Amino acid sequence: MAFDYPSSVLIVDVGPRDGLQNEKTQVPTTIKAELIRQLVDAGVRKLETTSYVSPKWVPQMADNAEVMRSITRRPGVCYSVLVPNMKGFEAAMEGKPDEIVVFGAASEAFSQRNINCSIAESIERFAPVVEAALAAGIKVRGAMSCTVGCPYEGEIAPERVGYLARLMKEIGVQHVGVADTIGVGTPIKVQRAIDATLQHYDIDDVSGHFHDTYGQALANTLAALQMGIWQFDTSVAGLGGCPYARGATGNVATEDVVYMLHGMGIETGIDLDALIDAGEMISNFLERTNSSRVARAILNRRAMLAEAAATA
Repeated sequence: MAFDYPSSVLIVDVGPRDGLQNEKTQVPTTIKAELIRQLVDAGVRKLETTSYVSPKWVPQMADNAEVMRSITRRPGVCYSVLVPNMKGFEAAMEGKPDEIVVFGAASEAFSQRNINCSIAESIERFAPVVEAALAAGIKVRGAMSCTVGCPYEGEIAPERVGYLARLMKEIGVQHVGVADTIGVGTPIKVQRAIDATLQHYDIDDVSGHFHDTYGQALANTLAALQMGIWQFDTSVAGLGGCPYARGATGNVATEDVVYMLHGMGIETGIDLDALIDAGEMISNFLERTNSSRVARAILNRRAMLAEAAATA
């Protein structure tokens, strides 16, 4: 069967925000700003820089204002921030983000455990935030979590995804991401979640966000590509998880997705070697092995070639 794959894909690197938010060791602002710089230098044209959540709940993001002041903005690059409420939005305005990200869950249980309200109530809370952002000329993206599975409810029906997408559309959210928050999705389940979303959003306004807990993230990315999805959230070095979803391991590694896309002849505008350098920098700082399989393979090859050159 032949698929009409997109000729290019927009990668949204969520490493600086979603990737680092659950780290127990505080990452200095200078390191966060350096990671953002290296990602942009590698060709990333859209990324999540920070979030304006309460430092009580996510202490890693307490330096949000400092991060936004520390980065050198590049023309043509979209710098997004996550905001949980009007207070967060008002604080975010100081940093002049290009886009804000609001969020909702397709699982009632997850919504209650995460933000202590129902799905409908959570969207109602975001309505004034979305309205204010659009009035200020700021783009609004919605993150739809637990679209195929929930740590409390188990499997999520596509109808629940469609319900959440409809609510987001009704309050003016311009773009939504279909997220497999705990990484339990498989290709057909992901396609069903995306199809439910496409009942309310155009293909150009839907993206994929996949975690690799069960090793399915690349397969799910391919399944989304086959439907025409051309925007994906990824995280450099596979950083990240979800602080409210036990057992949720990292986002799919940006390096792995870029390698797959380039191998399929799909353009990303990203320099893979420079991207690997960025991932290795933050991995070294965190004193952990880079979670990207592609990065590890290429780093091993670099080491072998350097050793061969040294002994030649």
